[in-house]
Amino acid sequence: MSANEGTRAYDAVIVGGGHNGLVAAAYLARAGRSVLVLERLDHTGGAAVSTRPFAGLDARLSRYSYLVSLLPPKIVRDLGLDFRVRTRAISSYTPTERAGRPTGLLVGGGEQRTRESFARLTGGDREYEAWQRFYGMTGRVARRVFPTLTEPLPTRDELRRRIDDEAAWRALFEEPVGLAVEDTFHDDLVRGVVLTDALIGTFADAHDPSLAQNRCFLYHVIGGGTGAWDVPVGGMGALTDALAAAARAAGAEIATGHEAVRIHTDGHTAEVAYRTRDGEGVAAARHVLVNASPQELAALTGDPAPEPAEGAQLKVNMLLTRLPRLRDPGVDPREAFAGTFHIAEGYRQLATAHAQAAAGELPDAPPSEIYCHSLTDPTILGPDLGERGYQTLTLFGLHTPARLFDRDNDGVREELLRSTLAQLDAHLAEPLADCVATDADGRPCIEAKTPLDLERDLRLPGGHIFHRTLSWPYTEQETGRWGVETGHAGVLLCGAGAVRGGGVSGVPGHNAAMAVLEETA
Repeated sequence: MSANEGTRAYDAVIVGGGHNGLVAAAYLARAGRSVLVLERLDHTGGAAVSTRPFAGLDARLSRYSYLVSLLPPKIVRDLGLDFRVRTRAISSYTPTERAGRPTGLLVGGGEQRTRESFARLTGGDREYEAWQRFYGMTGRVARRVFPTLTEPLPTRDELRRRIDDEAAWRALFEEPVGLAVEDTFHDDLVRGVVLTDALIGTFADAHDPSLAQNRCFLYHVIGGGTGAWDVPVGGMGALTDALAAAARAAGAEIATGHEAVRIHTDGHTAEVAYRTRDGEGVAAARHVLVNASPQELAALTGDPAPEPAEGAQLKVNMLLTRLPRLRDPGVDPREAFAGTFHIAEGYRQLATAHAQAAAGELPDAPPSEIYCHSLTDPTILGPDLGERGYQTLTLFGLHTPARLFDRDNDGVREELLRSTLAQLDAHLAEPLADCVATDADGRPCIEAKTPLDLERDLRLPGGHIFHRTLSWPYTEQETGRWGVETGHAGVLLCGAGAVRGGGVSGVPGHNAAMAVLEETA
C-alpha cells in the first residue's frame, strides 16, 4: 500500500509485525476478516528474527529471542505452520570447583547419568531425589496451567481449583519462591540452578515480596506442559517467516516501513494514522490490535503512560571456530554447551549480584547462561562453516538493570562483557578468545546488547524483554475476558505486555484474535 491514498477500511488493523501480531493476523484472515498489518521496520518478526550479524560469514543467528517453550502446538496446527523445534539432549551443565578440583552438575543424558552427576557433586542421592520431587510438582502444575493460556482467563479461584495442589499453589503463587527452593534443596549450586528460571529478564531477589520472581519462574516451567525449552529449527526467524507466510496466504496485507503514530476511536470504529518515507496515511477498522508495549499503546491513544519498565539482561551472540575445552574432565564440551551452561549462578552468587546491581554497581561476578544452538540445529550454519567445525554461542546475562548503563552505555557494555566472559574463562582449559572467529573485516565475532540497545533497536521499554513485569495467568483487576482488552472499545493489546504475555508464545496474538472473533461472530 502507499501513503497519501486516502483512508482505507479493514476489519482489523494490527500495529506491529512481531510474532504476536502475525499470529493475530493469520487467525483473523483465515476467519475471512480483512486485515492490515502496519510494521515500522523494513521487515517483520520484531525480536523473533534470524540475522547474519557477522560480515562475510554464513551464520544465521537468533539475534534476540532464541528458544521456544511457550508456543502452544495448537497455534502451529491451527495456522498450518511449516515450523519445527528440536529437543536439546542435555538440559543443563553447571561448572564449579569442589575441594580444589573442577567438577560440575550435568542434568540430562538419561536418568542414571543425572543421578550420578548429582551424587558426585553433593555426595549422595538426597539432592537428586529432591530435584525429582520438585520438578514432579512443577510438571503437574504445568500440565494443568499451560492449556489455559489459550482459553478465556480463569479467575484466581478457578485456576487454584484446576491445579488442585495446595502445597504447589502456596510455593508458586503465594510465597516467595526462594522459600520453596531453600526448603527443598541444601546444596548452594543446586539451589542456584533452580532459581535461575525465576530471574530470566526479571530483576528480583529470591525473596522479593512482589513475587515478580514467582511469575517469571511459573512461565519458565509450564511451557508445553513440560517446561522444556526447545531449539527452533532454522533459528527464531523461521517461526516469524512462517507466520508472515501464513498471514499473507490467508489474505492479510502486511505493510513494512509503515509506522503507526496515532489511534483514534469513537468506541465503534477506529482510525490508525501512519507515516512512511513517502508521506502519511490513515487506515480505518472496527478493531485495532496493538502488538507493541503498553507504553507504546498509551502513546498512540493519548493515555497516561504506565509505570516505566526496566530490562535487566545482557544478550551476547558469538561465533566460534570450535568449542573451548573445559577444566572439568568429566564432561565433553559438546554436551556441556548443548544445554544451558550456567555461569556464576550459585544461590549466594545470585543474591550477591542482585544486591550489588540494586546498589548501582555492576556485579563482581556477573551471572549468565550460555548455550550452543548449532549443536542441536546445524542448519543455521552454512556448509563451509559446518565442515570447518564452527559453532555458535548465545549468552544471556542476569542482574544488569538498565540503570547501570545510563552513564555510558558503550563503556559499561564493554566492561560487563569482559567481566562476564572472565567468569566463563575460569571454567575453561583455554581462553574463549582463542576460539572466537573473526569476520570478513578481521573483527571478533561477538555482538553484545544491553537493555538500552534493545530499547533503541526494538523499542522495548527500558529494554524489558517482556515489555513489563509478567502477570499471573488469571483474572486480576481491570483484566478482561481474554487479558488483551484496553480502556478503549475496539482497541486490544496483543503484545508481550498483555496478560499471559512474555516470551515467544503467540498467546496474546491468539487471544486478541479470539476476542475479535467472539465479538463479531
